[in-house]
Amino acid sequence: MTLSILIIAMLVGGCSAILAWLFLGAASKRLEDLNKSLIEIVNHHFSTMFVFVEAQFYINLYMAVILILPGLIWLLSGKLLLGVLCFALVLIVPKIGLDLLLKKRLQAFEKQLPDALIMMAGSLRVGASLPSAMETLVREAPAPMSQEFGLYLRERKLGEDFETALTHMEIRVPLEDFSMCISAIRISREVGGNLAETFEILADTLRRKLTMEGKIDSLTAQGKLQGIVMSSLPIFLTIVLMRIEPAAMGMLFTTRIGWAVLALVSAMQVLGFLAIRKITSINV
Repeated sequence: MTLSILIIAMLVGGCSAILAWLFLGAASKRLEDLNKSLIEIVNHHFSTMFVFVEAQFYINLYMAVILILPGLIWLLSGKLLLGVLCFALVLIVPKIGLDLLLKKRLQAFEKQLPDALIMMAGSLRVGASLPSAMETLVREAPAPMSQEFGLYLRERKLGEDFETALTHMEIRVPLEDFSMCISAIRISREVGGNLAETFEILADTLRRKLTMEGKIDSLTAQGKLQGIVMSSLPIFLTIVLMRIEPAAMGMLFTTRIGWAVLALVSAMQVLGFLAIRKITSINV
């Protein structure tokens, strides 16, 4: 009997060890794939913004903050909810931050584009070639315009063909206005035409478009601010009422009816905020 129990225990232990080994191997492979995906995403964002930071160092720092900071907040405050909120913020803030930086860079590029086209058109009118006009732009234009065209010229000097280098620049700057400029360059190279005049027409069109977008942003700024204020007001009032009447407000968080009311109010607030954002977002 004892021998049978020993054999069964050994078999169970062996099976458990094999399953644990397989699980750890699959988890390790999964983590490795996830790490590679994160490195590709971070490298894409950093290279697009010309930020020279090692992706692996950024990811390691990010993971360390995720693992340490929420636990530290929990230990110092003694409240698990604060730790969970900190974990959620740390999880989403870096991605939001990178997206905002990329958006600001694209907006700066879009504002500089009409002046850049006028500059290249002037160079072309005095007899310069397109590469020479781009070199002048790189020397005189501010970043990010000079960075993007400078990278294009470096790719050309390293042996990249014209079409591939243009495609790379178009991928780095995913703007419709810039795609029109790239299309004008391609058409001029294939069928000829007055590229300087085309650049001047595009610059005038884009400048009028930016002016109209600025007026629209000014007119819709009040509506956007109203959406933020109205969405934040219930949260502010809940905090104030929790201080004034904690017993009455506590029912919202301790009863099923209170949870249902919170869920309904939260859903309505989110829908209202999205509706206001949709109304005040006008694409030109």
